[in-house]
Amino acid sequence: MSYVNPIKAKVAVRISSLLHTSERRSLAPQPQGHRVTSPSHRDRRIREVPPMTTFPAGEQTHQAVLPQQPALEPVRADTPGSRDETAHGHPATARGTGREHGRGETGRIGTGSRRRHAKRAATAAQAAENGSGDAPTRTSEYTGGSGAGRVFVLSKDGQPLMPCHPARARELLRKGRAVVVRQTPFVIRLNDRTLAESAVNSMQLRIDPGSKGTGLALTDEKKESDADGRAVTVRRGLFSIELQHRGDQIHHTMQQRAGYRHRRRAANCRYRAPRFHNRVAAEGWQPPSLRHRVDTTFSLANRLCRYAPVTEIHLERVAFDTHSLSAGRPLHGIEYAQGTLAGTTARAYLDAKWNSACAYCGATRVPLNIEHVRPRSQGGSNRITNLVLACVPCNKAKDNRSVEDFLAHRPDRLSKILEQLRAPLRDAAAMNSTQAQLSEALETLDRPVRAWPGHLTMTNRAVNGLGKTHTLDALSVGHLDHEGGDAIVRFPERVLVAKATGRGSYARTTPDRHGFPRLRRSRTKQHFGYVTGDLVRAVVRSGKWAGTWTGRVSVRARGQHSLTTPQGRLNVSHWNLRLLQRGDGYGYSSQREAPPQASPKNS
Repeated sequence: MSYVNPIKAKVAVRISSLLHTSERRSLAPQPQGHRVTSPSHRDRRIREVPPMTTFPAGEQTHQAVLPQQPALEPVRADTPGSRDETAHGHPATARGTGREHGRGETGRIGTGSRRRHAKRAATAAQAAENGSGDAPTRTSEYTGGSGAGRVFVLSKDGQPLMPCHPARARELLRKGRAVVVRQTPFVIRLNDRTLAESAVNSMQLRIDPGSKGTGLALTDEKKESDADGRAVTVRRGLFSIELQHRGDQIHHTMQQRAGYRHRRRAANCRYRAPRFHNRVAAEGWQPPSLRHRVDTTFSLANRLCRYAPVTEIHLERVAFDTHSLSAGRPLHGIEYAQGTLAGTTARAYLDAKWNSACAYCGATRVPLNIEHVRPRSQGGSNRITNLVLACVPCNKAKDNRSVEDFLAHRPDRLSKILEQLRAPLRDAAAMNSTQAQLSEALETLDRPVRAWPGHLTMTNRAVNGLGKTHTLDALSVGHLDHEGGDAIVRFPERVLVAKATGRGSYARTTPDRHGFPRLRRSRTKQHFGYVTGDLVRAVVRSGKWAGTWTGRVSVRARGQHSLTTPQGRLNVSHWNLRLLQRGDGYGYSSQREAPPQASPKNS
């Protein structure tokens, strides 16, 4: 085995690399007519290498030849006055090329795309806009569908433009032509477009008010031609919100506060009449639980009018006949004046109904109290159908328990008592009390408000085969000529759910179940820059909850805040949080819209 000197080996490798480098330089492309000579091969015939071919960006090329960027002057990314910013138009064909280009591009070769295949260079917004029912087609077999909810777009001066597709919004943000204004609902603002330079169509805001929840839908209507050549109106749902009220929670807390005050008044002072018995309510006064429904609906409607070019507001207005609902049948004429207690009192009616005996145990010739079958603490009312006679032992034993729990061992008496209970009328009464106030509040938005009956909404929803949800009811509010071919052709596939959570409490202490102070609350709501209800993003480095989480935060004075996510609650330090949006009294989430049903029109 021969010995190899390592120093000589390194020198040999270095010389070899230098020779290969000089040989590669001799083969490099040079200007035409320039003679290249190698020091070791001076008598070799001169090679003339033509310059490398330049291909437009996006053209399909061979794997061995990479596309090169042509040196062109930068062109404008859009055309002022066109509808490309709103994702509301359709792709055009570039003149002289025979190829389609995406919205916002010009007819010449672009400078932004570096993709190798021309088909893949098309924007995702173009593909999404033409599929899944996003744009009404003119074919006879089209029956409608669902699509992505739109993203709100503001002009450079803060005026609302037509909402765009989410893919278009991502493209604008990636190019630096727009900035994020709000996270939920997502709103962007353009940096290079004003309202005067944009084409904006009219949109409609449709509202389906309810006692527990309210549906709001943004729509636009277009004229299309059907298979017979008739001009029909198609309605498209672009964005939907389901507002969940907290009127029941407010009612419960008001009753709880009244109970605390009643205990203090009875224990510490002489008897005084309740406050609402010796005060005169102002004109138009509404209880806080009812006023909350009007205020939250108006707040979201006002917000949508700031984010979208709304020109009309369509409201479903229904009047409930509570007397007929209580009787369980339609009433006519004089029957409205003849109620259950006509000509008698509640005590006499209950004595005759229960034969002056306890409804729970059947005891007679004992003192009897008027008992609420469904306790007031659980939402029971003072209707005659919710009242029975009970002896003192049964009244104390039942307390605030449900009648199903109290009479679980006596199913015969339980079924007899439940026969007289009817559906509560609280929701119907709440709707009757807030309809007029909601209409007056919406008229202050300086947009025409049109009221429509409820049976028209039900007909539109049934004919178009839509499910029964608040948002689909809102989409169906308004007139549609079904005989003439008008139809609802699109609804958003996902709904933004806004749950009213409030902005905290004025209470300085946390009471126990008897109303006594249990602990004191902090006088400051902001801790380490965060307030309860803020939308934040947390980055957890390690542990069980390692990852990135987004949700509403509940602050603590020590800085270890609680974050609520769809997967659960976790504790995270304020150092690992980043603020996305200040709390506005709502908790946001999303859910899928109900699938369409088989309609008589399409079957």
